[in-house]
Amino acid sequence: MKNHDYRYKEVFHLERKGYLWFTLAFFLVSAVLHWYFGWKVFVDEQLSHGQPVETAKYITEMMRDTMENWQSEFLQLIWQVAGLAVLWYCGSSQSKEGDDRREEKIDFIIRRLEPEKAEQMLAAWKEKYPEQ
Repeated sequence: MKNHDYRYKEVFHLERKGYLWFTLAFFLVSAVLHWYFGWKVFVDEQLSHGQPVETAKYITEMMRDTMENWQSEFLQLIWQVAGLAVLWYCGSSQSKEGDDRREEKIDFIIRRLEPEKAEQMLAAWKEKYPEQ
């Protein structure tokens, strides 16, 4: 059973990409609920005005509403946050610069505090946590 669990986690990268999967699921659930409740309001409005309920009209209206939401929210705030998170998560050169600088500072401190053991300690850590 353990081997099966491992393969499942490997295929979907659950441990490394859990945030991505959760965000995707959250997005899909919210989109489905948005369209579901939009349908309820659309049907009520059509019936209250004595007009027939037309699916094509509903889809056009919901696409317009969805695109307005995306334009105001996605393009302004979400892309800035999500774009930065994706670039940082993927290890872009912008995010790597900070990591490299921090690593170099830590290595310097270790060499100053433990000059005799520093290289041995750094080599052991490099083996335990290889660069990706």
